Amino acid sequence: MFYVYSLQSISHPHKFYIGQTVRWPEDEERLTEHNSGKTAATQERRPWKLVAYFAFTTSSQALAFEVYLKTGSGRAFLKKHFQPE
Repeated sequence: MFYVYSLQSISHPHKFYIGQTVRWPEDEERLTEHNSGKTAATQERRPWKLVAYFAFTTSSQALAFEVYLKTGSGRAFLKKHFQPE
């Protein structure tokens, strides 16, 4: 399986990170990497919490959805369905 996930910064709640992995959610090593500073893109806004993840059977499906989530429409989708008001 291929996973697309959204993280929210706990220290900067208005900041989100969208990524892709094959290791989620079987183990939480990927989230640990983000929170320990091993991922350059998320180092400065640690710690992070998982907001949502989506499973796909192919990497091309996961990539297409990741790209979508990084658009204005995709961000609106995440906000509407996964962020409390």
